[in-house]
Amino acid sequence: MGTTAAATRSPATWVLSLYFLQGLPFFMVNVVAGLMLKSMGVPNEEITRWTGLLGLAWVFKPLWSPILELAPSKKWLVIAFQGLGAVALTLVALSLHLPHFFVACIALLAVVSIASASHDIACDGLYIATLSAKQRAIWAGWLGACFNGAKLFAMGGLVILAGYLEGRIGVIGAWATVFVLAAAVMGILAAYHVWALPDTREAATAPTEGSLGGTLGEVIRSFFQIKGVWLAIAFILLFRAGESQVQAIGPLFLKDATAVGGLGLGTSEVGWSYGTAGTLAFLAGSVLSGYFTAWLGLRRAMVWLVLAMNVPNLAFYLMAVFQPSALWVISAAVSLETFGYGFGFVAVILFMMQFVEGSKYQTAHYALATGVMALGYVLFKTLSGDVQQALGYQNFFLAVVLSAVPVFVLLRWLPIRDEQPAAATPDATP
Repeated sequence: MGTTAAATRSPATWVLSLYFLQGLPFFMVNVVAGLMLKSMGVPNEEITRWTGLLGLAWVFKPLWSPILELAPSKKWLVIAFQGLGAVALTLVALSLHLPHFFVACIALLAVVSIASASHDIACDGLYIATLSAKQRAIWAGWLGACFNGAKLFAMGGLVILAGYLEGRIGVIGAWATVFVLAAAVMGILAAYHVWALPDTREAATAPTEGSLGGTLGEVIRSFFQIKGVWLAIAFILLFRAGESQVQAIGPLFLKDATAVGGLGLGTSEVGWSYGTAGTLAFLAGSVLSGYFTAWLGLRRAMVWLVLAMNVPNLAFYLMAVFQPSALWVISAAVSLETFGYGFGFVAVILFMMQFVEGSKYQTAHYALATGVMALGYVLFKTLSGDVQQALGYQNFFLAVVLSAVPVFVLLRWLPIRDEQPAAATPDATP
C-alpha cells in the first residue's frame, strides 16, 4: 500500500466532507426530487413509482463493486463520481425548463443514482484502506452524522429555500436554483477533495478469465448457504415496509391540499417540519438506540426496536384523520415518527452484521444483505403511490401500521444472539 502526504493529515480534513457527499445525492434523489415533482404537478403514483425505481442503483451496487475494486486509486475514483453527480444535478436543473421535463429529469436522476451508489463503494474503500482499525473505530460515529447532515442541508435547507423562491421566481426557477446549488456544493467539495483526499493505492490485480464472475458467483452461492438465510431475507425485506412507505408518501401528504386529505403545507413548511425537526429527531433516536441496545442486548432489545420502528407511524394516521393545521403539532408528529425510525433502524443493521458474522466473505455478504434491505425499500416505495391513490390517505397510513405484523411474526423464529456483532463496512446509506 502506498500513501501520499495527504494520508498524514487528520481524517477530519476529509472524512466529514466525504460522507456528507455520500448523503447529499442520495437525499436529492430519494426525497427532494419527490417534493420538486409534487410542486410541478406530478401525481403521487408517478412520483413514487419512478423515484422508487431509481433506488435500484443502491440495490445492485454490490454487483459492480468487484470491478471498482480494481481501480488502483480510490481517491480519483471518488472524485470522478462526485464530479459526475455534480454535472448530472446541473442537467436536472436545466431539464426542468423542457416541455417534456419528466422523462429527461428521471433519466438524469438515474445517472445521479448510479454515480452516488458507485461513490458509496469507492469512498468506503478509501476509508477502509487509509485508516487504521483504531482510527476507523474513532470516526465510525461521525459517518452517519455526516450522512444525515446532508439530509438536514437538503431537506432542512434547500427545500425551505425552494419554498421561499416558489412565490418569487416561480416553481421551475425555484427548483432549478435548488438543484444548481446542490450541484455547486458537490463540485466545490469535489475540487477540495483533489487536495484533501489521501491517494491511498493498493495493487490492483488484473482479473483472470472468469475470475470476476466466478468470485461473485461464489459469494452469492455461499450467501444462500448460510443457515436460516430465507428467514433472514424475509425479515430484512419486510423490516422497512412501513417506514419506506411513510418516507415516500409522508412529505407528499404534508404538501397535498386538505380537500384531497392532505395537510396543505407550503414547501418551506414541509422543509421545516420534515427536513429540520424530523432530521434532528432521527439523529437523536439513532444515538439513543445504540446505548439502549448495548444496555439490553440485541436479542432482548429487538422487540422494542421493532415497536419503535412501526408504532410511531400511527402519528401519520392520526394526522390524516384530524388534519391539524398548526405547524408545531405537525412537526411534533413528524418528529415522533422520525425519532422512532432512527431508534428502530439499528435493529436491522445489527441483525445483518450478526447474520453474516464468521462467513468466508463477511464484507461481501454484508453488502448483499444491505442490497436485500434496499430492495425491500424500493419495492414498497415504488408501490406506495398506487396504494395511496386506491385507499386514500387515512386508510393508506392505517395499512402502513398493519404492515408491521409480519415482522413481529418473524421475530418468533429469528435467531438472534446477544454478543457484539462483527464490524462491517462503513456504508452509511439508510
